[in-house]
Amino acid sequence: MSTKNKNLSSVGDVPSAADMKFGIVVAEWNEQVTMALLDGAIKTLLLNGCKEQNIIVKHVPGTFELTMGAQFFAEYTDVDAVIVLGCVIQGETRHFDFICQGVTQGVTNLMTSWNMPIAFGVLTTNDMQQALDRAGGKYGNKGDEAAATAIKMVALQNEMEKEDNSSSEKRKMDVN
Repeated sequence: MSTKNKNLSSVGDVPSAADMKFGIVVAEWNEQVTMALLDGAIKTLLLNGCKEQNIIVKHVPGTFELTMGAQFFAEYTDVDAVIVLGCVIQGETRHFDFICQGVTQGVTNLMTSWNMPIAFGVLTTNDMQQALDRAGGKYGNKGDEAAATAIKMVALQNEMEKEDNSSSEKRKMDVN
C-alpha cells in the first residue's frame, strides 16, 4: 500500500482507557523523533480517558534497549500494557538490520512470555525526513497508533479474561 499523501494514523474506534495503566518506554536515540512519538502516545491515551497518573514513562538509551525496558515494566510494575517507542534510520552498514530484527523479535517474545500487550511504536525508515513524517508529520504519528493499539489489546485481554471466568463459573455449576 502506498503511503503517498496519506495520514497513516487512523486508529478507528478506541475503547475507554479510564481504568487502564500504561508503561511507555522511549528510546533517547533520535530524540527529535522519539519525543514526538511520546507526545502522540500520551495525547492518545489521555484523549481516550487514561488518567495522567496511570501513564509511566521511562527512557532507555536506544531502540535495542526497548525490549529490556519493557521487561522491567512487566517485572516491576502493575501496568496493563507497555508501549515501546523508538526510531532506527538506515545507515551505511547492516547495523540497521540487526537492531530492527532484534527489537522486533525481542518485543514479540516478551509479549507472549509475559502474556502482556506490548504495542510496537518503532519507526524503521530510510532517512530522518521519513521518520519526522511519521512522528507527527504528514503521515500521522506512530505514537498515536501504538497507544491506540495498547488500549485495544488491553480491552481485548480484559474481555477474554471475563469470558473465560464466566465459562469457568458455568463449568463449575454444571459439575455440581
